[in-house]
Amino acid sequence: MGRAVRQLGLIAASALLMAALPRSAAAQIGSARYAAVVLDPQSGKVLFGSNAEAPRHPASLTKMMTLYMLFGALRRGEISLQQRLEMTPTAASRPPSKLGLPPGRSITVENAIYALVTKSANDVASLLGETLGGGSEPRFAQMMTLRARAIGLSGTTFRNASGLPDIDQITTAHDMAMLGLRLQRDFPEYYHYFGTRRHVMGPVTLRNHNRMLDAYEGVDGIKTGYVDASGFNIVSSAQRDNQRLIVAVFGGSSWVERDRHAAALLDRGFAQLGVDGSGGVVMANAAVPRGLALAAVGGTAAAATLRTVRAGGMVARAAPSLTRRAAARPVAATRSVVAARKTVRLAAAQASARNPDRPAAATRRVAARTVVEQGDGGTRVRVRTVAPARKPVVKPRRR
Repeated sequence: MGRAVRQLGLIAASALLMAALPRSAAAQIGSARYAAVVLDPQSGKVLFGSNAEAPRHPASLTKMMTLYMLFGALRRGEISLQQRLEMTPTAASRPPSKLGLPPGRSITVENAIYALVTKSANDVASLLGETLGGGSEPRFAQMMTLRARAIGLSGTTFRNASGLPDIDQITTAHDMAMLGLRLQRDFPEYYHYFGTRRHVMGPVTLRNHNRMLDAYEGVDGIKTGYVDASGFNIVSSAQRDNQRLIVAVFGGSSWVERDRHAAALLDRGFAQLGVDGSGGVVMANAAVPRGLALAAVGGTAAAATLRTVRAGGMVARAAPSLTRRAAARPVAATRSVVAARKTVRLAAAQASARNPDRPAAATRRVAARTVVEQGDGGTRVRVRTVAPARKPVVKPRRR
């Protein structure tokens, strides 16, 4: 009885807290995926941090490291901007967001950069990984991880070049903010690509998913991302009155909420530096009791557009053991796996109840519809495998 009263008290306190905060903050406060940091590049000081060192999935923020590696290769003369790269069948099979080049078609290295910073093209990221990894994207991911550790990103491990779902691909908000800083400092001659609002590539115009380039004064990059296990993420850099800040936000329930939260954190950071900004109350300040119901999470995301596509080859790597590295794994990843399994089992049971003579077939069909969602810039892409066609059951005729 006492335990139930305490739980009700916590839920009531949470409701009052959320009501007192800005409307766009609610899902951020309750999300187990939330993390944020504001970095002053000049002093290296962290002006604000919440779960800044907690493990999170980088999603398409991974492409910042892919480009960091590419910029290094360009500077060393190992590759050139006008060099053409031929799309491989493996890279072309990556699910959206993608450019959609068929195998055998080629793209210049510079257009590949534009495809990553604007459309966040997974197929092109994979192609760059294969090119720089000597034909192997997994080898390139190892190279990315080693380089990340060398520049101080101690909480980051890469498994692919795109950020497509992989339970072992983890980072932290602080590491991603630091990666944004290193891109500016180490490759100033290439950083301007991240500020591209649109790029014309033949008959196609690629528009940047980073809407903060137009919505927030002083923003000149860097990258957005989304996978279901991490929510809507962003690393953004802004400059006002010769003062620059870098913000990283993980766990938004929509791109709108994510961007508004990043803007609020930037306002607060600039205000701390004496630069014009609202300096208003930032929702991430409030502490939320552990174990609260997360009913607010995903409320806005439910309205996000879902597009169904066929995935010829999923990049998401099946972990050999769901319990392996549990201590280092983001909490949302484990919960999403468990929730997906429960959904599959429930749907299989319902299908079996409707057709008790064919429970095995019903289970196979449900399993084939298991989805992994990945996208960027405001839309979520539902990727699913296609169940093989089954022969219709011919009922015996009555005599």
